[in-house]
Amino acid sequence: MDASASLQSVRFGLLLGLLTILYGWSLGVAFGVNEDGLRDRFFVQPARAARAVYLERAKGDEVAADAAIKRMDETCWRYIQRAHFHAGGIGAIVIATSLLLSLLGVKARWKAVTSALLGAGGLGYALSWMFAAFRAPALGTTGAAKESLKWLSMPSGAALMIGALLSLGFVVSELFLKSRQRPAKPATGGSVP
Repeated sequence: MDASASLQSVRFGLLLGLLTILYGWSLGVAFGVNEDGLRDRFFVQPARAARAVYLERAKGDEVAADAAIKRMDETCWRYIQRAHFHAGGIGAIVIATSLLLSLLGVKARWKAVTSALLGAGGLGYALSWMFAAFRAPALGTTGAAKESLKWLSMPSGAALMIGALLSLGFVVSELFLKSRQRPAKPATGGSVP
């Protein structure tokens, strides 16, 4: 089987892995070019628009509400960094694992499913951090933002774990268990008594 044919079964995982890496790099470029402007636009302004939520939580204390808005900006910035870092790391792992799967003697259908689970899970998980960063300021709490995105983060995390466990199972089966089951090659040469 040539390389192109063996890659066909993992093509969706490879594509999603590359998209995940490009997404992570795009976040890095966007915030590298205009971090202050983007933070103001996506974190500070929505938090100020929801000032009533922060004031209510601070029991009317304006200084405490302003401090909470500042903390929200910092937290959302960390979430964007997590999205960026997770996208780069997980995307690379998806590509490497998909390439490994393409080399194994596993049925093409299983390779395709496993690779697609890894790719979709990686992209979805990284996106969930970004969406949480963008939702939290208006909601007034990161907990509420993460809770509202469980529909994305939980299946994405599950897809990653299932894909990783399947990959591990295939590697162990192909490289450790099947190699023990193969019959030993008969000795050649010499005379048999």
